[in-house]
Amino acid sequence: MTTICQTLNPKRVVALAAAAILLGACNVVDRLGDIGTEPKLTQIQNPVQQRSYKPVVLPMPRQRPTAHKANSLWRPGARAFFKDQRASQIGDILTVNITIADEATIDNETSRTRTNTEDSDLTNILGYEGSLSKILPEGVSASSLVSLGSDSSATGTGSINRKETVKLVVAAIVTQVLPNGNLVISGSQEVRVNFEKRILQVTGVVRPSDISATNTVKHTQVAEARISYGGRGQLTDVQQPRYGQQLFDVVFPF
Repeated sequence: MTTICQTLNPKRVVALAAAAILLGACNVVDRLGDIGTEPKLTQIQNPVQQRSYKPVVLPMPRQRPTAHKANSLWRPGARAFFKDQRASQIGDILTVNITIADEATIDNETSRTRTNTEDSDLTNILGYEGSLSKILPEGVSASSLVSLGSDSSATGTGSINRKETVKLVVAAIVTQVLPNGNLVISGSQEVRVNFEKRILQVTGVVRPSDISATNTVKHTQVAEARISYGGRGQLTDVQQPRYGQQLFDVVFPF
């Protein structure tokens, strides 16, 4: 009830309406500027300098000193005597292979029935059982003083059938090296085809040992992975409901 009252607060409704109008006005100006032209691609920016960027802080193990043996040509972390070409420092680039083929089928059915019955009598109270009618309402009998019963039943069914397939390749930049050596990566890719722009973004944490000799890593090896694939353009605008309809869906409680 409180949530509904807060949702129907006139001040909030007016604020949401004003925000929708301003957002719609900005969108109209952008769309008017794109009439007859393709959507503009985003300029390349430093991910660390973006407002939404936040350094990743994760639990780290204690650092252990690295022991170097005398007259040894082997370098810790290297796979050969030559220079390791895998990403290891801030600004290095590595390729992320995204192959998602998820399929889930869930079918649940629950049925529950419960019946309770309780009877209680009080036939002898030191000979005063006949005086119960004077204290309690009329119609009270000592042989059936308390009688309780309850019935309950519940039935529920649920079904989920989902299938997702995504296969993409994107290059990411190392934006941070954590104290334990793990790499924080961030990658963005934009492709414009006619009047539709497709945007692919990926961020997460990569363990250097998971990076292959060809400087690639699978998306299943990216911890805290955030993968986004969407678009913007004429087709996307047609598929999305208008801002007024979205505002109505949020405000209307029924």
